[in-house]
Amino acid sequence: MIPPESFQITKDGAKLPGRGLGTFQPDPAKYPDKSVKQSVLTALKAGYRHIDTSLRYGDGQGEREVGEAIRESGIPREEIVIVTKLENVYHAPEDVETNLDISLTNLGLDYIDIFIMHFPYAYKKTGSGPYFGTERDPVTKRPMIDVELSRDFPLTWKAMENLVDKGKVKHIGISNFSSPKVLRLLKDCRIKPVLNQIEVHPHWPQKGLVKTCQDNGVHVTAFGPLGCVPIPSLVGRKEGQPGPLEDETILRIAKNPERIRENFDCIFDMNEQDFKEIDNLVGENGERGVRNFDSLEYLGFDNYNEDIEEP
Repeated sequence: MIPPESFQITKDGAKLPGRGLGTFQPDPAKYPDKSVKQSVLTALKAGYRHIDTSLRYGDGQGEREVGEAIRESGIPREEIVIVTKLENVYHAPEDVETNLDISLTNLGLDYIDIFIMHFPYAYKKTGSGPYFGTERDPVTKRPMIDVELSRDFPLTWKAMENLVDKGKVKHIGISNFSSPKVLRLLKDCRIKPVLNQIEVHPHWPQKGLVKTCQDNGVHVTAFGPLGCVPIPSLVGRKEGQPGPLEDETILRIAKNPERIRENFDCIFDMNEQDFKEIDNLVGENGERGVRNFDSLEYLGFDNYNEDIEEP
């Protein structure tokens, strides 16, 4: 079994490279200045043509460094698929384009290949814009949820559809959507999401959600395909309980640019039996799986509920 180099994500033949580089949450305390730029440059030189970023990552610094790397690489813009995201404080329809325009400025680009709704829930915003902050509980410091706007994510989606009409984005997609939310969006949308970017790896295969997406023609992009660095406030881990990718040895390995090149060389013929063993590592239906991103304690509701929509 040999995985494909790319996946067709639209009926008219648009393709998404199967291997992508994510730039999640650059931490200047752990990585040197311009580490995102250097990682993206290394990836582009190795052959990656799918780069994922977000306005949320480093308050736009991730996007700015991605843009610098693209320009410095000398690779034609049309050969690179850039994915960035709509953030939680920009879900009001009148704010959606503002988020995109900030991202375009950060990246130094005139269009985005795939613009995705990062989460299906909205935060209450602070400030007059265009750079909104997040209203937080004065005691817990957790984000305040705009419940009405969160439940009306199809209205936010319509504003994203308008960006396709304007030519500012080629395609639109979703992220962190559960099956019930995917199905409701598909009933209301004019332009179908090309993908749902979700946590998927051998220890959290999400087979039911993957099937829902694939049965409805929505491509699944896995973030953290080898497992994720857990955010303690999201997963309830206490101090001194590091996640699998917080191990010092693994962190040291991850900082080595050669690993980016090695990871690109991941398309090979896998024995069918080996594939099945990995696929069923936590049970035939993934029943023993462990999620790293769990919103219940942090948000007060389970965004990932596969039975009903929350909030």
